[in-house]
Amino acid sequence: MNFSGSYHGDDVRFLLKPLALASFVDVPDKERLIQSGRRHYSEMLSRESLPSARYLDVFGQACAANLERMARDCVTLAGLIARRRAGAITLVSLARAGTPVGVVLKRLLGGVLGRDVAHYSLSIIRDRGIDRVALEYILAQGHAPESIVFVDGWTGKGVIAAELHASVAAFNAAHGCDIDSGLYVLSDLAGVAACAAAHDDYLIPSSILNATVSGLVSRSILNDAIGPDDFHGCVYYAEFEPQDQSRAFADRLVALAQKWAENGGADVAATDAARATAARVSRDYMEAAMQRHGIADRNLIKPGLGEATRVLLRRTPDRLIVRDAASADVAHLLVLAREKDVPVHLDSELPYQAVSIIRSIADG
Repeated sequence: MNFSGSYHGDDVRFLLKPLALASFVDVPDKERLIQSGRRHYSEMLSRESLPSARYLDVFGQACAANLERMARDCVTLAGLIARRRAGAITLVSLARAGTPVGVVLKRLLGGVLGRDVAHYSLSIIRDRGIDRVALEYILAQGHAPESIVFVDGWTGKGVIAAELHASVAAFNAAHGCDIDSGLYVLSDLAGVAACAAAHDDYLIPSSILNATVSGLVSRSILNDAIGPDDFHGCVYYAEFEPQDQSRAFADRLVALAQKWAENGGADVAATDAARATAARVSRDYMEAAMQRHGIADRNLIKPGLGEATRVLLRRTPDRLIVRDAASADVAHLLVLAREKDVPVHLDSELPYQAVSIIRSIADG
């Protein structure tokens, strides 16, 4: 099944199988199952809750501070895609952080740049790869392999970019095609994206919320409910519809982006030198952090505002590290840390604005 979640029908088609989960897994139980190796994270889902009033206030402040920056970066990314793809363009956003970006890019490429563009959102899962059935569906709709552009919001350590390269290479070999596995993002902290508008760690407002800014769709699921010919699964949070911000957020972002584009805003992409620097900083930080914190599993360290936010929203954090507690970009993290009783540490030498450390089950 493909559907549009809470977005307009022409904004995106989610290539996901909606599931009616009878039971959700509590976050602490999920953490124990993941870290013990008994279950893969993609097999389980914890029920999302609506953000608190205080947290929504911080989201509003984040939009006021950074929505224009995000809009400019979307214009930059749309221009880069348009130059790198001749003919029709098939945007394939990685559900779900990539979905709001893909929605805006579709409207900009079609409405501002006059390109023929389609937008699908599909699942990719660490250690499990991209949804092969969804990719096959896209090709079956007549979209040329060379038209496909993979889109996400940001990179953290580069794990998903590496997963994308490996799984698309396997798909190409099995299907005799040549889909470009390069990832297009707003901010490439890891220096691994094929194309990025920037490499700095700024607060992308859509990273603050979960389903209510991503079409009311959950993180993707791959468990026994998914058959060999099914898309990866998801839950649609219909009960959140009165509080949904997905369409309004996209509309505001597109309006700002169109104004920027119409005023001749420059779309200067991040340079190769900046990408190389980001890759070096990422590599050096991870090595130092693992040693400093005595962590053997690199998956427990989540650098950057986007990844740090995900940990506080849906994992079991051990601590939050911020570079500057007075920065407006970390205000939402401090709210979450207070709400969840997570210790906050200051590190003025941190190369990112924030890093979250997931609690190891070995520590009890």
